Amino acid sequence: MTRILIVEDHALVREAMAQTLARLEPGVECVEAKGSEDALAKLEAGADWDLAVIDLMLPDLNGFSLLGVLAKRFPDVPTIVVSALDDPASIRRAMKGGASGFVSKADSGDTLRAAVRCVLDGGVYAPDIATDAASKRSGAPVSERFGLTAGQTRVLELLAQGKTNREIADLLGLSEGTVKVHMSAIFRALNVSSRAQALIVIARHGSRL
Repeated sequence: MTRILIVEDHALVREAMAQTLARLEPGVECVEAKGSEDALAKLEAGADWDLAVIDLMLPDLNGFSLLGVLAKRFPDVPTIVVSALDDPASIRRAMKGGASGFVSKADSGDTLRAAVRCVLDGGVYAPDIATDAASKRSGAPVSERFGLTAGQTRVLELLAQGKTNREIADLLGLSEGTVKVHMSAIFRALNVSSRAQALIVIARHGSRL
């Protein structure tokens, strides 16, 4: 069973997201929380959680702050932000804060399900808008700036496409263990600790790898 916590203060929006995600696959259980305190209480209850979907505009602790709390207290629970605050700065801030995905409330249910499926599979779902500004910059490729090897660059290219470790291994003909070694080396070179943070570095330094 896949357990998803939906943190949203508007009941109608919560119910709509729950109905949308219930169609993701058989056995999905969506639990609703009306705010940050409610969400933390449910997480602390000790049940196994696969994902938290959170809004940024919450009545108690705002979504950005909640992301920080979740990253420290529940690091094994990935998060996706679903928000009407979908400007590039908010998206980058959410991803830098630990979110593994971002979906605008203007997007469709299919987009939300695709983002959730991507994150549940170990990937990162980042909207194109988050890297639009960076794609206009010139300069040396990211691989040269951070001294990545050819193998690490190929892995980073697929990471940037949202591929999971297993997918990267299959596409490059490597073992998942080798991919993990490359990932660790990439994170050290970029001075990051997660896929989401790696995407932010790519966005900041330009889209060329």
